[in-house]
Amino acid sequence: MIFRQLFERETSTYTYLLAARPGGKAVLIDPVHGFEDMYVQLLGQLGVAPGWAIDTHTHADHITALGELRDRTGCQTVMGETSQASCVDRHVRDGEVLDCDGLSLTAWFTPGHTDESFTFLLPDRVFTGDLLLYRGTGRTDFQSGDARKSWRSIQRLFALPDATLVYAGHDYKGWTVSTIGEEKRFNPRLAGRTEDEYVAIMAALNLPRPAQMDVAVPANLACGQVRSP
Repeated sequence: MIFRQLFERETSTYTYLLAARPGGKAVLIDPVHGFEDMYVQLLGQLGVAPGWAIDTHTHADHITALGELRDRTGCQTVMGETSQASCVDRHVRDGEVLDCDGLSLTAWFTPGHTDESFTFLLPDRVFTGDLLLYRGTGRTDFQSGDARKSWRSIQRLFALPDATLVYAGHDYKGWTVSTIGEEKRFNPRLAGRTEDEYVAIMAALNLPRPAQMDVAVPANLACGQVRSP
């Protein structure tokens, strides 16, 4: 399998590129607007064709590249069925398998960070978006986030084998990968906690609003393509 982890520094966002084989079609997960040239260049250098571009949820901290990538490469765009982004080509359901030329990603509805967050799974790894982070969890205080739903979605992930690799949508401390087993044992918001304790932790975070939220959310509901009148 071809696998690349790409990092956007301004918002500490990870984008993932994966394909079953050279010469096949590729998936891009959570691509960031402004990096389309790099994605297209990398696809060419790796010898893979654009297949699917996926957003795990409607991002509030950056603008998505879904629409621009579709225009430039002809790829198909994907989000979960509860997303309000009507511009995407395919809305996947919980448990649906997205096949991309031999690469099969299973979609799980995992609300909590937002009310429309999805996680995408391969047999050995999981792409958690902003739900489960490295030694942390995604905030739950806007976009209909809900700490109890976050807890329950994370417990669903925690039923995966401990060796399952975790690839999150962001990191602010230098982490690049974890495992389900590590997060069960060492995540300070989750390890040894009850659901009520987790809810209290999330309620006390008192985080500032994302700087780009008022621009990013409406832009991302249009697949990142907001045109001037």
